[in-house]
Amino acid sequence: MDKVGIDVVLRKNGLSCLWTLIRHDRTAYPEDGVPEMSDPFIQTYLRGRDALILEERKLRSDHVFRQSLSPVAVEACTIVSRIRDEEQRTIWTSKFEDSLAGDGEGDIYPGMMFTLAKSRMEKTKLWRIVRRLPKGALLHAHLDAMVDLDFVFAKVLSTDGMHIYSPDALCTPSALERSPVLFQYSRNTSQSTSSIWSPEYQPSTLMPLPIAADSFPNGGRAGFLTWIKERCTITGRESLNHHQGPNAIWQKFESTFTILASIIFYEPIFRAFIREMCRQLLDDGVRWVDMRAAFVFQYRRESSETPEEGYEEMIRVFGEEIERFKASPEGKNFWGARMIWTALRDYERRGIIENMKNCIAVKTVYPSLIAGFDLVGREDLGRPLKDLTPELFWFRKRCVEEGIEIPFFFHAGECLGDGDEADQNLFDAMLLGTRRIGHGFSLYKHPLLIDMIKEKKILVESCPISNEILRLTSSVLSHPLPALLARGVPVALCNDDPSILGQGTNGMTHDFWQVLQGWQNLGLEGLGTLAENSVRWAAFEDQSSQEWIKDIREASFGNGVRASRLKEWRIEWEAFCEWVVAEFGSQAESEPAMS
Repeated sequence: MDKVGIDVVLRKNGLSCLWTLIRHDRTAYPEDGVPEMSDPFIQTYLRGRDALILEERKLRSDHVFRQSLSPVAVEACTIVSRIRDEEQRTIWTSKFEDSLAGDGEGDIYPGMMFTLAKSRMEKTKLWRIVRRLPKGALLHAHLDAMVDLDFVFAKVLSTDGMHIYSPDALCTPSALERSPVLFQYSRNTSQSTSSIWSPEYQPSTLMPLPIAADSFPNGGRAGFLTWIKERCTITGRESLNHHQGPNAIWQKFESTFTILASIIFYEPIFRAFIREMCRQLLDDGVRWVDMRAAFVFQYRRESSETPEEGYEEMIRVFGEEIERFKASPEGKNFWGARMIWTALRDYERRGIIENMKNCIAVKTVYPSLIAGFDLVGREDLGRPLKDLTPELFWFRKRCVEEGIEIPFFFHAGECLGDGDEADQNLFDAMLLGTRRIGHGFSLYKHPLLIDMIKEKKILVESCPISNEILRLTSSVLSHPLPALLARGVPVALCNDDPSILGQGTNGMTHDFWQVLQGWQNLGLEGLGTLAENSVRWAAFEDQSSQEWIKDIREASFGNGVRASRLKEWRIEWEAFCEWVVAEFGSQAESEPAMS
């Protein structure tokens, strides 16, 4: 809004001349010089103030959604706001339990650091409500980091032929903490001559996994599971050490992917993992996934020691298991999943081009399963999009020659910089035609880009917990997403890497809960907007740029898959709101209890 528009709003609400009137009309003041809240000119000020706030809220991204709420949805939103306010007063305060004094947890407050809040949030009424919320589609998640660690390690330990190895003997605390650890199938089940936990271990020698787990020096199999899970996650202690900076946490973060990829990309484990992932997502209210995977891993068929040369077989199995789950009784409401193919941004030209060739090859065989292309890895240290434009233009040209559509869904602005190359990836992402922006953490610093992104209908895939754990922000309270929502930028919430970052589940309830409890302006209405946006911007099918924009603009008024699923989501939303009213309407003002 320009200065003229601001002046109009102020005059409309009687604020522009109020102070001048007060200065010159001394009769407006009582004799003691201090007015009362009930005085006419104070009431005029308060009415104008409220009107100004309402005027600003018309610019928010959730304004249209709020205007379309049904009466039952309005009631549900009011109930949730009351529950949130009550829990902030009673649960999210150090006064809630005298026993907490001196337990080392520190102050308790709404929007506190995720790691400290997690166990407490999962026992609240608000958690029950958000868990039930229909969340639509998950648009930003990395396949390797969507594993249920308990499920996967139980599966790998029970899978015949699985072995563990390392280039180092894991016989010291330092080696146990930092040395690479990998898993692999082998038909040779004989025990190696020395234990991987022994100084005599021969580097990279395969050791049968059950034997290695049972002989783990610090507690046998139970100790092994505790240790390997810590190697595959950012621990609570690590997540809180923000003073160590992003570099340290990213080193640990990237090391986890190598371990997990060596486990899940063996066919029997991969099949079970995909089905369990879909089951957990649907159980959390997620009905579609645009999945990302960095295609740098080795995929092995069942009982094969030799990795596949390409990724056609892996994608075939991925699609097959998705369809099997959809055809099952428990998966009947699952819409499905597609893959956004990703390359590592720190690769040199030859590696990037080979990755792109693999993407195109798989797309020609399984066109319905490849949704788009992206580049991943830490933006501060990897190649910026500007440097990658020759490869990206080559990729676009090859797609046209092959008659295939592989749009861009770029990570951009996942950084702290202001005007550096990583920050400027946002400009390139927009100019190169990205349909969504992954993270967009630094976007709030760019007013022109914000306007252009709104005009071009580009959605931001925001991952608040990921940004906190990876040290872009200290907590959800200092996250910049509210600034984007206030400016009308379309956004969907995503979980990014839940198994690694500490959520402990593949769903999105933690991210939805965090923003609802942390940001007063959001409310249940705001969560509904974020969920609906995820369906509106999901990559359900191949579309040209023109078809994509037309479909998004028409939303539920269109005739295609997107419109149909938006209508389905709206039905779910209304049913959810009815449940909130029935379940919590009579108790919304009572004191919430932690269950």
